[in-house]
Amino acid sequence: MNYTEGTEELKRRRAKKMMLWFGIISLSMSFAGLTSAYVVSKERPDWLTDFEIPEAFYLSLAAIVVSSITMHVAKLKVKQEDQLQGMIFLVGTLILGLLFVYLQFRGFSEIIANGYFFTGSESSVTTSFIYLVVLLHLAHVAFALISLIVVIYNHYKQKYTGGKTLGIELATTFWHFVDFLWIYLFLFFYFVR
Repeated sequence: MNYTEGTEELKRRRAKKMMLWFGIISLSMSFAGLTSAYVVSKERPDWLTDFEIPEAFYLSLAAIVVSSITMHVAKLKVKQEDQLQGMIFLVGTLILGLLFVYLQFRGFSEIIANGYFFTGSESSVTTSFIYLVVLLHLAHVAFALISLIVVIYNHYKQKYTGGKTLGIELATTFWHFVDFLWIYLFLFFYFVR
């Protein structure tokens, strides 16, 4: 396929999708670097070997997996121009995304209740890493939620008709990325102690 051929609209679509993928790849590399630093740091003598993942993080995992499904269905419904079902699944995804954020902060509360803080004398390198990685992931979830709100607004204004669905396609790809990223991070924290 020659990427210089096609209408201006097709070229614009390809360019936007390619830019999103470059961003996803660079973000993946950032998180790979952080998790590599976590692995190297666990050789320290002050590393916590008995740290337990908060229960709220398990619940947030379930919320984000279900949100990935609802986002996928929303995209299908919007592409089929099923306005009502598309909106129901988009709003459902937004609610699940907000629930995920709430559960993440509840997980932080559980960590603090166990006596571990981000910084200070009650902190440890283990929990500082976990706070940092989870907060960085939450920042990306915030961007995904903003994208989702824009998609909901555009869908309400019926801008995704006649095959013009690039906005929801990009938002869905990014949403799946932050979902899969949390699954990776959760499994990483679960197995690498």
